[in-house]
Amino acid sequence: MQSHPRRVHRVPFPAHQGRRRDVLAARRSWSPAQTPSLDGTNGPGQTRDVSDSVRVAVRVDGVVQGVGFRPFVQTLAGRFGLAGHVGNDAAGVFAEIEGGRQAVADFLVAMREQAPRLAVVERVSAREITRLGETGFRIVPSLPGDGARTLVSADSATCEDCLRELRDPGDRRFRYPFVNCTNCGPRFTIVESVPYDRPSTTMAPFPMCEDCAREYHDPADRRFHAQPVCCPACGPTLRLLGAAGEPISSTVDMLRAGQVVAVKGLGGYHLAVDATNEAAARRLRSRKHREDKPFAVMVPDLAAAAALCEVDALAERLLTDRRRPIVLLPRRPGADVADSVAPGNRRLGVMLPFTPLHHLLLAGISRPIVLTSGNVSDEPIAYRDDEVRARLGRIADAFLVHDRAIHIRTDDSVVRPFRARRQLMRRSRGFVPEPVRGEFPRHILACGAELKNTFCLAKDRRAFLSHHIGDLENYETLRSFTEGIEHFQRLFDVHPALVAHDLHPEYLSTKYALERDGVELAGVQHHHAHIASCLADNGEDGPVLGVAFDGLGYGTDGTIWGGEFLLAGRAEFTRVGHLAPVPMPGGTAAIKQPWRMAAAYLDAACGARVPGLDVVRRNESRWTSVVSLAHRSVNAPPTSSAGRLFDAAAAILGTRDVITYEGQAAIELEQLADPAEHGTYPATIVGTPLTIAGTDLVLSIVDDLRAGVPVPVIAGRFHNGVAAAIARACAVLRERTGVATVALSGGVFQNLLLLERAVAKLERAGFRVLTHSRVPANDGGISLGQAVVAAARDR
Repeated sequence: MQSHPRRVHRVPFPAHQGRRRDVLAARRSWSPAQTPSLDGTNGPGQTRDVSDSVRVAVRVDGVVQGVGFRPFVQTLAGRFGLAGHVGNDAAGVFAEIEGGRQAVADFLVAMREQAPRLAVVERVSAREITRLGETGFRIVPSLPGDGARTLVSADSATCEDCLRELRDPGDRRFRYPFVNCTNCGPRFTIVESVPYDRPSTTMAPFPMCEDCAREYHDPADRRFHAQPVCCPACGPTLRLLGAAGEPISSTVDMLRAGQVVAVKGLGGYHLAVDATNEAAARRLRSRKHREDKPFAVMVPDLAAAAALCEVDALAERLLTDRRRPIVLLPRRPGADVADSVAPGNRRLGVMLPFTPLHHLLLAGISRPIVLTSGNVSDEPIAYRDDEVRARLGRIADAFLVHDRAIHIRTDDSVVRPFRARRQLMRRSRGFVPEPVRGEFPRHILACGAELKNTFCLAKDRRAFLSHHIGDLENYETLRSFTEGIEHFQRLFDVHPALVAHDLHPEYLSTKYALERDGVELAGVQHHHAHIASCLADNGEDGPVLGVAFDGLGYGTDGTIWGGEFLLAGRAEFTRVGHLAPVPMPGGTAAIKQPWRMAAAYLDAACGARVPGLDVVRRNESRWTSVVSLAHRSVNAPPTSSAGRLFDAAAAILGTRDVITYEGQAAIELEQLADPAEHGTYPATIVGTPLTIAGTDLVLSIVDDLRAGVPVPVIAGRFHNGVAAAIARACAVLRERTGVATVALSGGVFQNLLLLERAVAKLERAGFRVLTHSRVPANDGGISLGQAVVAAARDR
């Protein structure tokens, strides 16, 4: 390895015996891959060859604090017979390593490849510095810094070692609901600032007892520098309280009796009932004002999950992942859960326990429990102890509380298996705040969309996508949005100079952006943001043929888009195709009443010859007036929305005239469809930009209904028809543009049947297809796309 002449500059770096000293940062570049194997180096059991000894200054970037990285480095150094030190600072982990050249090279490789369970090593950089002839290796105190550049670990499910202690009657942490160690437990939800040390977390009010302090300071112990470490003698305590605050003895008895219990988790309160008790599930629905949307179910182990759902190898990995998300899986016929848990749904959202408290609850009740967000529908999850009774007092019969504060709320994450990998539906607990890699020359804030909101803060090479915020129409959710932005700005030392926002002038996220002082604004079209998020998710730059299918988004022409074909890269896009627009009678009323979209599509397809369908008869008193709105373009904006096309099909097939949650009609249409059906409805594709006639699909539905074809078969043919239209349109666009990579994004692609059929047809046509896996396809990924577009234009 040779040194190369270059400009020398002096960089402060932690030194031997805790001093700061300047080193020649560029005296020699260090690349283990270029280091030849040498005999007589300082590996395990070898004699140190001083003539071949080197000392390197090491910087480790990523999630490397609060995950046992320093004791790991110390142990690793001992294994390779190396000297030096390791410590934390605001940027991550620093170290100086001295020993034989090959041993140091092997050490650097092992540092990345054998990192602790919760660590995410993004980069290991090293440069050679002056040897000190040091012996021994030590962990030095954390150093303050001018800017927070280190990463914070996400919350992680209880590890097997802690579970063994939880279940061992001889252990001092037997049945203690807050057992944790370096490999598991709360992280993001308790962190107030960095570096990640106990005084900077909500564990600060709990001084460690002697036993815990001994573990905390012992590098050989798995609790070495585990900031939330505690035990019954010094840690948080659990209490069960009635509605009036009176002590109650048994949570398990309450659940078995069909009562609703509010349970404080990692990122907020959940509402729990016995999942096998129909009356309890109905009671929870009524009190929570959640009429139809499925509840998630927690089960004690994989065997219990397999009794309810089909669990293959991928599903097993997702269920047991340290993040413990809710996993949407095919439901087994006769699964032992109440009908009201997930009415009419072929899938069930299942999760395994992720805290010691959940393990104790499930072991005690010996049956699945509903565990749903602690809120009234459309509000954010409750997480502050001083507000929980006011917010949940009319829902819960009892409150299982503790005195460890939650610093920031996080809902459960939701995933599903798709083609041998995870697909995120909601990215929150367990995933946040892990960053997405990119290039961001200036500090950026991206404010996201109105529904399923997330925000994104980005700088340097990282984009920090927030936890799920929710729908900003609610004041409490808007407050959560603004508080979350302030917290992320402090935590990751981001000072936005550029603020990206949606083009829709009435989105509250847009209004927030416009009210920020002293920043440059960047408006990003909604569907371009969808495709850019898919590009970032896959580490691609484009150009691609982006298919963005969702409910709605403000177009550059001032109309409502939602069934879009874009020739797109990160910085720019051209609209090269779309679904043929139809009126949206009543505006937002048509979103909540899908029969209005049925009226618009039937009128566009059939005119005055609308057949006597059930959807017409069910809404006969209002049908004519709604069609008149469409004709006169009064409060009936034209839309190319794919979501509204699915709504129309669902209403015509009788699944849903009025919805109780966003996307319900389309979700139920997917549930209705026969997955074994491979018949396909045709759709005309013409023009430049090309347009797809959704009315053709509607006419085919009508013809089959009148012919007596079973509704599940019709629903299946409709899905296949949409997938075929996507593939045919992309084939036409490939001929026009020469682009053969397709990116699929937008909330409509949460429809697994449509996604599977579209990807299969595109791949058979020779396309390379990009789909989401690390961020949601729905509006939860919009903020990342906004940040990516803004940064690309900035460059």
